[in-house]
Amino acid sequence: MSRGLTPLLVAVWLIAAFSACSPPLTVSQQVIAAIREMETRIEDGERRQFIKHVSEDFSGQNGQLNRQQLMGLVIYQLNRHQRLHAQLFPISVNETGEQTASAKFRALITGGPGWIPDQGQLYDFETLWRYQGGEWKLTSANWNPVPLDEIL
Repeated sequence: MSRGLTPLLVAVWLIAAFSACSPPLTVSQQVIAAIREMETRIEDGERRQFIKHVSEDFSGQNGQLNRQQLMGLVIYQLNRHQRLHAQLFPISVNETGEQTASAKFRALITGGPGWIPDQGQLYDFETLWRYQGGEWKLTSANWNPVPLDEIL
C-alpha cells in the first residue's frame, strides 16, 4: 500500500467512526431541516423537489387549498417572479403525537425581476407535519400577512 493512501484510509475511517457515534436528530431538528429544504427548493425554482415534502392529503388555508392547488400557487409565484427569496425567522417545533408535530414561524417572502426585490410581505405560518415513509411531510399550513403596524 502506498504511503499516500494510508492517511486517506485513516481519515475515511475516522469520519465514519465519528459520524456513527453522533446522536440521531431530534424531531424538532428533522422538521426544521425539512422546512429549510423546502425554502432552498423554492428559492432555486425547483417546484417538484419542493412539493415532495408535501403530503398527498395536504390541506392549506383552512381547507381552501389541496396539494394540487398548492402546486399551482407555487408555479404561479415562480412564473410571476424571476427570483423568490424567503427569510425564515426562528422556527418553533412541538411534538403533537408519536409521529406528528407542529411548527410555527415568521417568513419574509420577497420577489422581483432581479436581485433586488420589488415586492415583499411578512407572514405568520402555522404548519402541521407527519412522519411517513421515513421523512417528515407537510400535512397542513395556514399563513397570514403580518400587519404593518405590528412590524413597526
